[in-house]
Amino acid sequence: MDTDVRHRISAILLAVALSAVLVPPPPVSAAVLPYQDPSLPVATRVNDLMSRMTLDEKLGQMTQAERGSVTAADITTYRLGSILSGGGSAPTPNTATSWADMYDGFQNAALATPLAIPMIYGVDAVHGHNNVVGATIFPHNIGLGATGDPALIQQIGRAVAEEVSGTGIDWNFAPCLCVARNDRWGRTYESFGETPDIASSMTAAITGLQGGTLGGPASVLATAKHYLGDGGTTGGDDQGDTQLGEAQLRAIHLPPFQAAVQRGVGSVMVSYSSWNGVKLHGHQYLITTLLKGELGFTGFVVSDWNGIDQIDGRSGFTAGEVSAAINAGIDMVMVPTAWKTFLTSLRAEVQNGHITTSRVDDANRRILTKKFELGLFERPLTDRAYTPTVGIAAHRALARQAVARSQVLLKNAGGVLPLARDGGKIFVAGKNADDIGHQSGGWTISWQGGSGNITPGTTILQGIRAAVGPTTTVTYHQRGTGIDGTYRAAIAVVGETPYAEGQGDRTGSMSLDRDDLRAIDTLRKAGVPVIVVLVSGRPLDIAANLPAWNALLAAWLPGTEGGGVADVLFGAVPPTGKTPMTWMNSVSQQPINAGDGQTPLFAQGFGLTY
Repeated sequence: MDTDVRHRISAILLAVALSAVLVPPPPVSAAVLPYQDPSLPVATRVNDLMSRMTLDEKLGQMTQAERGSVTAADITTYRLGSILSGGGSAPTPNTATSWADMYDGFQNAALATPLAIPMIYGVDAVHGHNNVVGATIFPHNIGLGATGDPALIQQIGRAVAEEVSGTGIDWNFAPCLCVARNDRWGRTYESFGETPDIASSMTAAITGLQGGTLGGPASVLATAKHYLGDGGTTGGDDQGDTQLGEAQLRAIHLPPFQAAVQRGVGSVMVSYSSWNGVKLHGHQYLITTLLKGELGFTGFVVSDWNGIDQIDGRSGFTAGEVSAAINAGIDMVMVPTAWKTFLTSLRAEVQNGHITTSRVDDANRRILTKKFELGLFERPLTDRAYTPTVGIAAHRALARQAVARSQVLLKNAGGVLPLARDGGKIFVAGKNADDIGHQSGGWTISWQGGSGNITPGTTILQGIRAAVGPTTTVTYHQRGTGIDGTYRAAIAVVGETPYAEGQGDRTGSMSLDRDDLRAIDTLRKAGVPVIVVLVSGRPLDIAANLPAWNALLAAWLPGTEGGGVADVLFGAVPPTGKTPMTWMNSVSQQPINAGDGQTPLFAQGFGLTY
């Protein structure tokens, strides 16, 4: 090798060596702050984060606004801690993917704040992800209470959590643990039953929603509501006054919440109602002393929709109501539209000393702990792996099983049920026979629910048609027109039409309406056995009509899977449901409950089988 070549090689080697020394190493990524380090204990992360937060950031965490009254920029500017969808509040189009996209847009706005604290999004997924078109709609709680099966309810909670997670949502305002003591109350169907043992056992829904621990796959924060005594108001008046001594309040209405706390429920929602004249939203003894102190609840307490506005009984919340609610122990306040006014009032009440900074810190510690435990800091955006689970066949099969298990056979004269699948003709009538909206009830797609094909599913009539064999003819007419003596049986699917709180209170008659009674009468005049399927959110006043019916099946509000009703009618599944309510002999008996000495038409726990 000549000298020039050796010199050139030496120069190249020297340049390479020098470059290794002179070129700076790649920059080290910015040090992770302690609160951003998932290897640290949650309490350590919470303390570190709170040490960095301004007062405005802390007040933002305590504020929940409705999606229709907030922009992404608002979330960033005001450091809002939470968003909710009210009943029927949905993106356009109302699809699982649209929900996920909406959620991620809001979440990215929260992450754009200086400390990048994720928001938490709440919905009322009270019987399935019921705001979303195409979601599986399960039976309302009264039907699930009739199953007497906590393991099934836990499975349902898991299915709902998957569908909710698939739309990004991480917080469910469910389960409702009210103990409904007067069937006039319009939320009776949100109750698992009239005695605390039923609701306590059904807190298995919490484990289904949250998973074994928060933060696992499709873990959704559950909410025990409405604390406390909302099912015991005088006259069944929604948002009314529960007039009871403390011993009775504790014996009847508290046990399900105690069970929920023992299951680790993440949040508790306060009731609109009052206890002996004092609004729950301002009740420091029940919220702080009893729930947080005696029961040891470590999650956070959320108000109901504008609930703080009811503390003083006048329209429009005041600074006094803000401080009363926070000092009573409410940690996050649902102020759907007036959230800016709330923030201004809250800041003023802290600055003037009416609310202590230690109370603000306690609220923030509770809220942030749940956000960390849910894994929102590590996985803030929608897990799109769950988006295709919304309305899947497996969840609908589970719902159909729950429907069948919830049916309560109250009368079966001459063993008319189960019906044979094969041969002859069956007539079906009634306004609830072929209506997904009616059989799903309130809190389905919209707040009060609606009529018709509001979401995909199987009507009870479709379930009957699918259940019969090829040699059976099924004829349907809503009013019963066209029936004659050639039919081997007639099925009347009657009862209530959808309603939710407030509009659902029934202060007068609780009987079937004129159209239902006429349809049943038309069927009876044909001289064939008449089977009445009652679709309702509560027991109805039917004692005077019952002798003329051959069979009575309480279907409650079954949701989208009407095939489960047909499964029982035709004997594919035997009826095993037991009524979770005492069934009145007449409306004059309301309120009627187990052990009160009144003679019912059907006692709580009654149910026939084949």
